[in-house]
Amino acid sequence: MRGKNIKYSLIFGLILIFGYIGSAYAQLDPYVLDQDYFTFPDDRPIGSTAAMALDPDGTSIWTFDRCGDNWCVGSDLKPIQKFDASGNLVTSFGENMFNRPHGIHVDYEGNIWVTDFEGPDGVDPRRNGKGHQVFKFSPEGELLMTLGKAGVAGNGFDEFNKPSAVLVAPNGDIFVGDGHGNGSNARVLKFSSDGTFIKSWGQHGSAPGDFDEPHTMAMDSEGRLFVGDRANSRIQIFDQDGNFIDEWDQFGRPSGMHIDGNDMLYVADSSSVGNNPGWQEGIRIGSAKNGAVTAFIEDPDGDGSQEGIVVDVNGVIYGSLTGGMALRRYTKR
Repeated sequence: MRGKNIKYSLIFGLILIFGYIGSAYAQLDPYVLDQDYFTFPDDRPIGSTAAMALDPDGTSIWTFDRCGDNWCVGSDLKPIQKFDASGNLVTSFGENMFNRPHGIHVDYEGNIWVTDFEGPDGVDPRRNGKGHQVFKFSPEGELLMTLGKAGVAGNGFDEFNKPSAVLVAPNGDIFVGDGHGNGSNARVLKFSSDGTFIKSWGQHGSAPGDFDEPHTMAMDSEGRLFVGDRANSRIQIFDQDGNFIDEWDQFGRPSGMHIDGNDMLYVADSSSVGNNPGWQEGIRIGSAKNGAVTAFIEDPDGDGSQEGIVVDVNGVIYGSLTGGMALRRYTKR
């Protein structure tokens, strides 16, 4: 009888253990993937998409793809696109304006900000007179502001060299993450709402306040600026005057970031494999207040190309791919 009790105790214990493990994994990845949510015209493929943005309505999604390919050079497609809450394409614009789209941000007034991070290469004349700029559009596609010099790479206060990201604070101040890889800049610039230069900070390096590819930016409810310092495999946090506050490496190698209204931080890691030993690629979710990571969504394709990320008011996560050239939607189980 005792042997039978021991047997049943072992079985019950294993059930508890495996039940706990299953519960833990469910908490780590509590989302279901849908890769067919967004709809396009039959003749319009989605291109490489490095970033996404949330409309002020809380459910519509803006994307900035590379014209159905990896570049917009020579294409007549419209790379700035808005999708409604059902995934339907409702508006698009920006044709023949960009070399290689990268960052996108929607400000509190609904204006669309984008970065074109590639300039002329001295070979293809179609790239001349474009690139290294930041643009502001109305929701209807009217060009309202341009920062930087068309096709000119530089490090002056009115120049960029491969700008990766743009973000507008609630008071209208503009922040630009300027730099994308070797031979480019590694800094953040701040402008007033009318485009007047205020200040810049950062240089190539790994010390606090230095950067190596300021690839993405987000702002929390306290007004702290989060900068995804991708090639340094960390997030750096600053006040809006550029004073260093903290750095976090527990979110992996950040390509994209989003902070929701509850100060939950969502980070897309597209490049840890081969660059950040011991780390998986995917989406890490945690607190923007204390940095605690509470969930992880593994990259289902393992192609290391999910860079864009945004979360709507219902907690639905949307992701965009560069190499994979696709859009994703994640809903809670």
